[in-house]
Amino acid sequence: MTEISVPTFRERLRLHDVELKREGISTLQVNLGRLCNLACLHCHVEAGPKQTEIMTETTQARLLELVDASPGIRTVDLTGGAPEMNPGFRDFVVALRARNIAVIDRCNLTILEAEGYQWAGEFFAENQVHVVASLPCYSKENVEKQRGRGVFDDSILALRRLNNLGYAKDPRLRLDLVYNPLGASLPPDQLKLEAAYKNELREIFEVEFNQLYTITNMPIKRFLHQLERDGKLSEYMGLLVSSFNLRALENVMCRNLVSISWDGLIYDCDFNQMLELQDGAASKSIWEIDSLDQCVNRRIAVADHCYGCTAGAGSSCNGAVA
Repeated sequence: MTEISVPTFRERLRLHDVELKREGISTLQVNLGRLCNLACLHCHVEAGPKQTEIMTETTQARLLELVDASPGIRTVDLTGGAPEMNPGFRDFVVALRARNIAVIDRCNLTILEAEGYQWAGEFFAENQVHVVASLPCYSKENVEKQRGRGVFDDSILALRRLNNLGYAKDPRLRLDLVYNPLGASLPPDQLKLEAAYKNELREIFEVEFNQLYTITNMPIKRFLHQLERDGKLSEYMGLLVSSFNLRALENVMCRNLVSISWDGLIYDCDFNQMLELQDGAASKSIWEIDSLDQCVNRRIAVADHCYGCTAGAGSSCNGAVA
């Protein structure tokens, strides 16, 4: 990625005498492929309807073996693309739930209304899948600027469908939403924005959800290209660097998570995966290890995009961290 002025993120760690290591693994994040029914502007995966990268059933079976050999794994976090579009999605989820593993589905909501995928809501509820759904704003205009025409209306229909199935009402059926800024800015205060979301969605659309996650747009892939095209890359990186928060660094997701790509390669996080950034000291693929515990106490690979996870209140797949 484009170089920025010092300190680099690696230098910042040295300034604070911090060595970023994985302390344990409680969450396994799995990218089931880059195929998606949407092609959002902020998507760091560069997912879309024409993408062909899909995790095979053989790779999924190997991951189940590693989950069995790694007793610390409590949660498997499924991402895409649209993870539901992987042909083995349902069998993989059922196998994980049979092992009493909590499953998170990173859902774009519109997939629940797409032809051939109307089964998804009922399947989620039946298997008590934790749905984390992308809804970058409660304004139709703002959502469609980022994600395309018709996305907001389908998202509201999907949320109502999930509510009717018991999501955000039954404590076993958790529904969380994800907010991303529309442009080159940091997310606002997570709790205040959550209150605004709940008020607007309840009053206008009769929609309920559990929690809102605010996630910083990472300066990689599609969003990086947008920043470069708009001449805002330097300004945005300057904002991330100047907003560095040491407290956020203590809670970044890579300390207790590993990320697996659609082709079975091992990464420290979803963002490093998209940059194909692997730590030289770590095993490269799931076929080179006998247990995910072998990834513990390993140095985490970093680059300047890591400022996105440590700016302001911090950012992770579970929202603000500080």
